[in-house]
Amino acid sequence: MKLISFTVPCYNSAAYMHICIDSLLTGGDRVEIIIVDDGSSDETGAIADAYAAKYPDTIKVIHQENGGHGEGINQGLKHAQCPYFKVVDSDDWVNAVALQHVLNRLEALEESGGVDLVVCNYVYEHDDRSLLSTIRYKNVFPENKVIGWEETGKFRPDQYLTLHSAIYRTEVIRQSGIVLPKHIFYEDNLFVYAPLPLTKKLLYLNEDLYRYLIGREGQSVSEQVMMKRCSHQIEIAQRIFDLHDLNVISKENPKLGRYMYHEACFMLVIATVFTRLNRTEESERQLKAMWEHCYQSDPIMARKMRYNLLNFATNLPGSLGRSLGLKGYWLAHKIVQFN
Repeated sequence: MKLISFTVPCYNSAAYMHICIDSLLTGGDRVEIIIVDDGSSDETGAIADAYAAKYPDTIKVIHQENGGHGEGINQGLKHAQCPYFKVVDSDDWVNAVALQHVLNRLEALEESGGVDLVVCNYVYEHDDRSLLSTIRYKNVFPENKVIGWEETGKFRPDQYLTLHSAIYRTEVIRQSGIVLPKHIFYEDNLFVYAPLPLTKKLLYLNEDLYRYLIGREGQSVSEQVMMKRCSHQIEIAQRIFDLHDLNVISKENPKLGRYMYHEACFMLVIATVFTRLNRTEESERQLKAMWEHCYQSDPIMARKMRYNLLNFATNLPGSLGRSLGLKGYWLAHKIVQFN
């Protein structure tokens, strides 16, 4: 039985995509691999086609004009045929042993209707092995038990669900109606956030499944690139802020509402920090416009988030605010090693 549709968005990934695809192939006939060639100018498309010819029952290839990472996910979701859906970036990979454990558990669960969201650990992979770190969720979810949000614990400030940790039920994502914007980076945060109100049955597997490569030159999560693309961070933070009525969600499901508030705040903090790192008047105008947008959308929630401790500190005016933002960034970098 095929269980997970893995979508691999690829743009000029010829030098490293084989590591990703080979790791997914260890799932055998229980996985579907959808390689999306996003208008590459190197040998990415030819490599993808060669894989599909060799593994026709497992791999399908979509060639599209360049639409960005989000459009790659959109197309993967459109063509996915398995009960579960996961995105694996072309420079990342999965652990073969952990993948088998995840597939075994999902296969058993499908007999009773499955779950809406599976959470696994992910590992930051660096060339410098001393920087390797793992994000786990043992403090939030009981292990290997199907639960609802009411049974979850508290997320730490540095802890949230990501593209790397989440495996959604395909139908749940489709029911959310999310369509990711083209040519906008950091849209994966929107992808993970949008379906959350539809997740009723959760499962945490304490498996180090996803291996997240950090340190490759030109990555979208490098400090300089994130500063350059701060407008993308702002747009995604605004979309997340606008997407759901957290007051309604919090009344219906307090713990889910608390987590979604936590994540929306974090997105605003990240947008603020990387915008202010540019140290320009234009960046300050961009942040002012971001908060004006939030206040127009939901003034009560905007005020609550604006005066959340982290947002308050990183949005202080002048050199003091920029200094606090910079210190916050380096502290987070030291703890999590996210780029």
